[in-house]
Amino acid sequence: MQLSTKGRYAVMAMADLAEYGGDAAMPLATIADRQHISIAYLEQLFMKLRRAGLVKAIRGPKGGYMLAKRSTDISIAEIMSAADEGVQMNRCSIEGAEWCLGTKRCMTHDLWRALGDHISDFLADASLKDVLDGRFTKAAMKKAAGVKPTDQDVAAN
Repeated sequence: MQLSTKGRYAVMAMADLAEYGGDAAMPLATIADRQHISIAYLEQLFMKLRRAGLVKAIRGPKGGYMLAKRSTDISIAEIMSAADEGVQMNRCSIEGAEWCLGTKRCMTHDLWRALGDHISDFLADASLKDVLDGRFTKAAMKKAAGVKPTDQDVAAN
């Protein structure tokens, strides 16, 4: 599975907004510049994020966008969904309607479906605040699993 730029850029932009926005509206140009993302692309993404209730638009000279909810209350899965980024590992378009091999499932169908379910659960459990707090660094992940991080893990962060 490879995520498109839609999902990755939406998460990057939302993390930027959460990190630097605070209580003030942030212009998209500022996010675009900091994240090296086209402003036209961000405008399309933020329209979707606004429709999903994740950001709110503020008009006027000090306008821009703000988070519509606290960063702890916005899951990465919500952002990905708002950006129309699905997590499907198998090649069936609709379960049961168009099977992998035309008339039946491939032997690995359930494996890829289960992996997609794990990824979806992981993204649903990950909040924007978790990203800002570094919960997903290699050292943090090892520590959470009860494994002592190596010096290389800490240096890589």
